[in-house]
Amino acid sequence: MPPVLTALLAFVVSLFQSRQALHLQILALQHQVSVYKRTVPRPRLRPSDRLFWSWLSRLWSGWQGALQFVQPRIVITWQRKRFQEHWRRLSQQGKPGRPAIAKDVQDLMRAMWQANPAWGSPRLVGELRKLGINVATSTVEKYRVRPRKPPSPTWKRFLKNHVQDLVALDFFTVPTVTFRILFVLVMLTHERRRVVPFNVTEYPTAHWTAHQVVEACPWNETPRYVLRDRDGIYGAACRQRVQHMAIKEIVSAPRSPWQHPSVERLIGSMRREGLDHVVILSAQHLQRLLTDYCAYYHHFRTHLSLAMDCPVSRAVEPPECGEVIAIPEVGGLHHHYERWAA
Repeated sequence: MPPVLTALLAFVVSLFQSRQALHLQILALQHQVSVYKRTVPRPRLRPSDRLFWSWLSRLWSGWQGALQFVQPRIVITWQRKRFQEHWRRLSQQGKPGRPAIAKDVQDLMRAMWQANPAWGSPRLVGELRKLGINVATSTVEKYRVRPRKPPSPTWKRFLKNHVQDLVALDFFTVPTVTFRILFVLVMLTHERRRVVPFNVTEYPTAHWTAHQVVEACPWNETPRYVLRDRDGIYGAACRQRVQHMAIKEIVSAPRSPWQHPSVERLIGSMRREGLDHVVILSAQHLQRLLTDYCAYYHHFRTHLSLAMDCPVSRAVEPPECGEVIAIPEVGGLHHHYERWAA
């Protein structure tokens, strides 16, 4: 029989005993407790024993004098532990952590990953935000973890002071199916990451480059600074024409493309998201492909530096606007997503 029940049974029996018998019984019990205390180094207590003394300490003010096998502070410790366990059980009834993402949103994120394998997590977060779905980057990465690339060094202070008046200029080459080399001149405004109308040629010269700069920068929209590298293609004719337009050239250090990272990042995006997946047939084919990509780039591609907006600002469509529809761009290499009413 458990000790607690034995004690309760003894209490009930004591109600029918005389006062003298009770005193003698208490004396006998105290003697036995003293013997057990002397011979047993540490008694083994069950949870029911701890519960009994915690309950008795609340009902009887003289419980400390009757307690022999443990110290009174141990009983207080038991009570505190019971209090902690009680509130721990109450606090752990619900599910810990963030609320779960809806199943349809999970399926939508997986579909976007599969349709746009070149996208990173920030790009997908921006596309979801345009659909009225606000999730964190860590939530997106939970469903497909991609290695993060370290950010390129930038002229943060310079760009902060002159971002509205700065245009970056650079060339990159593209081979064709007939082993010809085509040169693409790209100009990027730093304020909204807009691509100024570009051109493609097989034989770039300083005069051709100067003519492209004049065509891309009319007098009423002339930038204050042009950032370029030290390529010999920017000859004396190009430098004189830029100087006559009251544009100041910022020339990067030798072999330092990281000093104008925005246009280098744009060129990398053009390659990864378009040119690396297509065999270029001719200059006209390249011009048409880059024109389609720039249209997608301006109107639908979200940018981390623009707070997940597009160069041409794109409105947010809440879930009330309808179902999510995928619309292919750049020949199906990419997609943008809109909500259409059913």
